[in-house]
Amino acid sequence: MSLKYKCLILDHDDTAVKSTPDIHYPSFVQALKELRPNEKPITFEEFVGYCFNPGFSSLCKDIIQFTEIEQQHQQRIWKKYTESQVPDFYEHFPEIIQEFKERGGIVTVVSHSERNRIERDYSIHCGFSPDEIFGWELEEHQRKPYPYPIKQILARFNLRETEVLVLDDLKPGMMMARSCNVDFAAAGWSHSIPEIKKQMKLEADYYFETVEEFKNFIL
Repeated sequence: MSLKYKCLILDHDDTAVKSTPDIHYPSFVQALKELRPNEKPITFEEFVGYCFNPGFSSLCKDIIQFTEIEQQHQQRIWKKYTESQVPDFYEHFPEIIQEFKERGGIVTVVSHSERNRIERDYSIHCGFSPDEIFGWELEEHQRKPYPYPIKQILARFNLRETEVLVLDDLKPGMMMARSCNVDFAAAGWSHSIPEIKKQMKLEADYYFETVEEFKNFIL
């Protein structure tokens, strides 16, 4: 039986791996403690909300208004956290991706995590490295929500827009998919914030509450 899509473009954090509660949020709190000691700490819900809209880059630049030097300090703290902890994949996610690949599918990742962390997580939990990765180490205009990663994937693997599915839990992934006219599926399993769930259900082509629902759709 042929696959519904030839290629998956997967987000990493909170789509494939459980990383924001244990890694990204605590590292950001630590950075704020050091850089903005007199300001009220950001709650987990606020952090996820800002990452959803307007996105992590805008949170740093426009909302918190980090200077370039402060931004570098925040990145150093974040790298320490991501180096020291390997996040778990959501249950059954590795098996789904392995089966998709075994059946001839192309597995790519477009993420705001760094390439070497993504490769590490996949090799530990899935036993392979994705066919292509676009991570945080790229220039800003080459990261999501910009269309660059999808355009590169379509060209490299000689794919039509209809042969690709983007899976992401946040708005920047959806914006990227929309800009390239490819299907977008929302990973709902990591979210408990009602506003995000509601918006993703309204705007995504597909919305999956569970990893199992995604599996039934994709395989």
